[in-house]
Amino acid sequence: MKKVKLSNYNNDWYKPGSKIKILIWYYINIFFLINPLNPISSLKIFILRLFGAKIGNNVAIKQSVNVKYPWLLEVGDNVWVGENVWIDNLAKVKIEDNVCISQGAMLLCGNHDYKKSSFDLLLGEITLKKGSWVGAKSVVCPGVTLNSHAILAVGSIANKDLEAYSIYQGNPAIKIRKRNIVE
Repeated sequence: MKKVKLSNYNNDWYKPGSKIKILIWYYINIFFLINPLNPISSLKIFILRLFGAKIGNNVAIKQSVNVKYPWLLEVGDNVWVGENVWIDNLAKVKIEDNVCISQGAMLLCGNHDYKKSSFDLLLGEITLKKGSWVGAKSVVCPGVTLNSHAILAVGSIANKDLEAYSIYQGNPAIKIRKRNIVE
């Protein structure tokens, strides 16, 4: 039986940006986004835009948010990103209008091919469609779309697309009911 041999791991093909740009972003991210002492959302948005993120209006980014590569991030209007959210966007992350990402949630665009001894890097884009909600301490896996107004409940893991106007819970997340919105 073959075994994993991490000495064969090679992701030289993956080039998300220049090494200088990535290095500069690394320190800017630590000082301005991850830093819990910076509560100023507008400053974070300015810096993210400076590094290529597309961010709409009326966006709130709370303390201790970690964004891997802002140039691969697109955020719509009226979006809330809670404390300690990690956007590990090795691939594109698109967050549409009126989306809530609660405290401690993780958006993970990368994984590894466990079937190969070299443990190759696998990537998948994430899309959070309008009105969707990622609950606190939840994880959205690579290649997953939360369709319009879908909810991923607290502490759940989405490893496949979530249907519109549906509530998902668990690990892996399963549909538990429809979402009915009242005025």
